[in-house]
Amino acid sequence: MTDVPRPVRVVLADDQPLVRSGLRVLMADHPDLLVVGEAATGTEAVRLVAENGPDVVVMDIRMPGMDGIEATRRITAGPATTRVLILTTFDEDDHVYGALRAGASGFAVKDMALEDILAAVRVVAAGDALIAPGVTRRLIADFAARPQAAPVGVPRPVEGITEREREVLVLVGRGRSNTEIAGDLFITVATAKSHVSRLLTKLGARDRVQLVITAYEAGLVTPSHG
Repeated sequence: MTDVPRPVRVVLADDQPLVRSGLRVLMADHPDLLVVGEAATGTEAVRLVAENGPDVVVMDIRMPGMDGIEATRRITAGPATTRVLILTTFDEDDHVYGALRAGASGFAVKDMALEDILAAVRVVAAGDALIAPGVTRRLIADFAARPQAAPVGVPRPVEGITEREREVLVLVGRGRSNTEIAGDLFITVATAKSHVSRLLTKLGARDRVQLVITAYEAGLVTPSHG
């Protein structure tokens, strides 16, 4: 008898009941996804994670009381292995940097196709990271505008990586996939993936999103070259 894979257990956190309902109904048609809780506030999301230990929280940013960024910070700082996918609207994405720095593993927007949102949940659940197309440049620009950004020409050095790994880190910072990195550097996809894995280990990064942040905090990626 073939073992049936355990479904990805999901908590939906959004203060709009219609959004939660739509996602719940959509996921009900996909046996590999299982909604185990719904939250209308960040406080409820944190509680549901503690009670249910879901694989992924689909998290809105703007909610009453504790917002999605603080909820994400508390969830990722806790003992649970739950990962957070931020789902919000483009006109509210000025908080992208804060959400990812808080520990989110992905950032998707509500005007994406519903199937793409489900695909994003699966990507994050599998331990990878995802940033919606078009968000990486906004993320870099947002970081560059922040007062704590390193002055131009005075990047914080990244220690302990090879020159090839530095090249890969730059491309990751520009939002390139493993396949695109392989094409850019004339290496195999497997080799590109191996370089990314070593970067994660050497830099103590949880996932690809943190590598993106590291790349432009180190000055390896700038808004004009993002």
